[in-house]
Amino acid sequence: MKKESRVLFITMACLYIFFTVLKLYTFPNLSMAWQIEGSIFGFIVLIVIMLSMRVVDMVLDRLYPYERSLVLRLVIQFAISLVIVLTLREFIFHFTKSYLPVKVTRELYIVATAAHILFIATVVLTMFGFRFFNKWKETELKKEVLEKEKATVQYDNLKNQLNPHFLFNSLTSLNSLIFENPQLASEFLHQLSKVYRYVLENKDKTVVSLSTEVNFISHYVQLLSSRFDGGLNVNIKLSEAALDQHILPVTLQILIENAIKHNITSTDSPLTIDIYDESGYLVVQNNLQVKQIIDTSNKQGLENLKNLYKVLIEKEVMIEQTQDRFSVKIPLI
Repeated sequence: MKKESRVLFITMACLYIFFTVLKLYTFPNLSMAWQIEGSIFGFIVLIVIMLSMRVVDMVLDRLYPYERSLVLRLVIQFAISLVIVLTLREFIFHFTKSYLPVKVTRELYIVATAAHILFIATVVLTMFGFRFFNKWKETELKKEVLEKEKATVQYDNLKNQLNPHFLFNSLTSLNSLIFENPQLASEFLHQLSKVYRYVLENKDKTVVSLSTEVNFISHYVQLLSSRFDGGLNVNIKLSEAALDQHILPVTLQILIENAIKHNITSTDSPLTIDIYDESGYLVVQNNLQVKQIIDTSNKQGLENLKNLYKVLIEKEVMIEQTQDRFSVKIPLI
């Protein structure tokens, strides 16, 4: 409300200065004393007009808001404001006409009336423009918040789908190891606890350092190696500069699990995943050996991840595919 009043005052002050300069140009022979006295009196009248128009605006906001009819509201506000200004002008003219240093001719009266109409129209449209701009800004802000909330929900849903799926596979592998190799089963369980400790510690964070994510993913890869027994190779080669930057938590887990879900992983045809950095991006690339049948895939995982980075970080995730390679490039933060 204070900002709107300030904009109104600045607009009217600019118009007042314009018409004052115009008056000086039109009546150059008037004495400087009269020019100064007239300007001071005009400024006081300006304050009265501004307060009157502000009151009209607030009253109409309650009685006839813009939402009811934009054009009619502007017409009503313009008409009321014009009546107030012209009435005030006639009242002042009635008591000061004998003191005026110039004769008010019919032509001068018409020009003054046209100037007042222009003055009121400019002020009313400025007030509406400011209100419209604020509403638009508020709508855009709400839209942005909703988009962020939507992306966050999608990301949480993605993690919630991934974690039970991964836990089921891990427990199945653990069950077979308990009988075949108790020592390896113990190590497997130890790594599994580290993975889920990381997920619990970082589930509410927006970003984590890449070094933290890589430390977590090393435990995750050890679990996968036990699960696929030579059917999966994960190569990580990252620069020191990249390790100091950030990504969203469990991004690597999602991308690795996505590659495993869509590709064959066997000893005869191992799936190779390369993780490296390039030109400010984290690249996760795998050889293509696509499964014919994919279980529990709604094809929304990568799309949700792309939307999340775009909304929360305002950077694009890039996906590239050739005949034999599939790459996802994640912007480093």
